Amino acid sequence: MNVIFVEPAFPYYQRDFVRGLAAAGARVIGIGERPAAALDAELRQWLADYETVRSVVDEAGLLAAVRRVQARLWVDRLEATIEAHILPVARVREASGIPGTSVRTAWLCRDKPAMKQALREAGVPCAQSTSADDARAVREFAAQVGYPLILKPRAGAGAAGTTRVDTPDELERAIAASGVERGASIAVEEFIEGHEGFIDTISVHGQVAHEFISHYFPGVLVAMRERWISPQIVATNRIDAPGYEEVRQMTRRVIDVLGIGTSATHMEWFFGPKGLKFSEIGCRPPGVGQWDVYAAANEFDIYREWGMAIAHGRPLEPPTRRYACGMIALRPDRDGRIAGYEGADRVWSKFGEWIVASHLPPPGTPTQPIEAGYMANAWLRVRHPDYDYLRLMLDAIGETLRVRAT
Repeated sequence: MNVIFVEPAFPYYQRDFVRGLAAAGARVIGIGERPAAALDAELRQWLADYETVRSVVDEAGLLAAVRRVQARLWVDRLEATIEAHILPVARVREASGIPGTSVRTAWLCRDKPAMKQALREAGVPCAQSTSADDARAVREFAAQVGYPLILKPRAGAGAAGTTRVDTPDELERAIAASGVERGASIAVEEFIEGHEGFIDTISVHGQVAHEFISHYFPGVLVAMRERWISPQIVATNRIDAPGYEEVRQMTRRVIDVLGIGTSATHMEWFFGPKGLKFSEIGCRPPGVGQWDVYAAANEFDIYREWGMAIAHGRPLEPPTRRYACGMIALRPDRDGRIAGYEGADRVWSKFGEWIVASHLPPPGTPTQPIEAGYMANAWLRVRHPDYDYLRLMLDAIGETLRVRAT
């Protein structure tokens, strides 16, 4: 099978999707923004061919590159895994007659108000939401729904550009910052209280082949605003527990409603006083290295499993569910440059056998703002057969390991 993969070199983890396709036996043709000579030897080894474009989200340029590949060989699939690439690639996919995720599906996953409307009409519980092209629409929604509210870009991913407002004064400041008065289109939603998590799948022809459930501690908005917190994202190995039955069933409903065929999916949810509510939906893998968490937890090559789904329409091996696995982000105590670490020796002495990956930038490394994400600075990835003990370990690591900056 011949598979075009969009942007194999950046971000760096994109190479694992190329490797997974090649490991599944696919002939992989890359389209990216770097010159071929800039690709490293290992990546070139996994690629059978490569085309360079000015921008992978420039649909005309991307379509021209796909046409050049099609002039040389038959193309079975055209794939992308980055949120911003999904819709442009879907449009090029349809224009070039290549099977895969449709423009409708990609658009619904990208446009948050349209997606939530489609899900609500199908009986999938979501937060009340609307799109707003001017300040008047935002204020009218606030008057109807009340506070707290969330304002975010219509095509945003995760917490990027997201603001919570609790009062009319905060709403006016958020309106001014959002750009809606200058022509921007935004999404406005009711804020849902409750525990926040997500469910990820690899789906084949609309059927779930693999699924994984993870939890945020604390929720994303708090984690991305408070420096003192060492936030965690933890994947459970108790996915068959009765408490997860509703979210698993609803996930299958979402896949059907949005018309997702063979693709990775990422679905964020809240569970609280108003019950289960779905939030973000993506026809792509999760970010923050979460697939590496799943690979460590389940002792298998998840990228090859995705490659098998794309190239052969089936999984290769089941996850073991032997471990729960999570990552903890460790924030510098201030912005500046890394000065050193306190408590690292104690952490490795006590928990070293369970630490499967880590990133502790050396002294002198410039820090990144906490808003840059979970993996922007230091982090550890840890697993254990017992989910509850894993959570205790992660808490202890967050209390012990300190990142000092100057």
